[in-house]
Amino acid sequence: MNLFRLDASIFPAASASAEIADAAEAEWSAVHPGGAVTRRHLATDPLPSDAWTLAVTAGPTPEADRTPAQRQALELAAELAAELRDADAVILAVPLYNYGVSQHFKIWLDLVIAAAGPADPLLKGTPTLLATALGGGYGPGTPREGWDHSTPYLRRIIADNWQADLTLVKRELTLAATNPAMADLRDLADQQRSHSLAAARDAGKALAGN
Repeated sequence: MNLFRLDASIFPAASASAEIADAAEAEWSAVHPGGAVTRRHLATDPLPSDAWTLAVTAGPTPEADRTPAQRQALELAAELAAELRDADAVILAVPLYNYGVSQHFKIWLDLVIAAAGPADPLLKGTPTLLATALGGGYGPGTPREGWDHSTPYLRRIIADNWQADLTLVKRELTLAATNPAMADLRDLADQQRSHSLAAARDAGKALAGN
């Protein structure tokens, strides 16, 4: 059994999305103690910022005319897509930044699409957890309702395009502990954390087929 895990937090040592992913991974590993875990961390091991451009422009270029950089970008894109295709279960820990997905995550996603194509269901039926964390509150009735442009986009790609069997675990208000302006929300933030970790453990068991 092979679990693929991707992390995208720029704060690896204090990541709410990673905490959710850790809880799910622990449950998966408990069921599959001999299973392989393929990891990719986009903050500690970033992808080249020009790789997507090189991979896309290499596509219509005759192979003999491709530059070494284009060939390397195509190889990287194929490697990233293969990591997903080869997985029996997937965990994607992707926090919200500036109301959307971060540029380093977008590079990864665009490279996967460059290799697989825009409509390839490369995760068809694969149990997949999307663990996401948001600093503020974006639910109905909040001042920022509708400003979460990350989660709907990720659902569209992962569930609709890639056809994964998707479970979403979403934690909001992660900045309440450190932002004085959010002090009144700290009890609610603690509840969000507890609920997200419980949901993550359940998701991990589901990923493991247990």
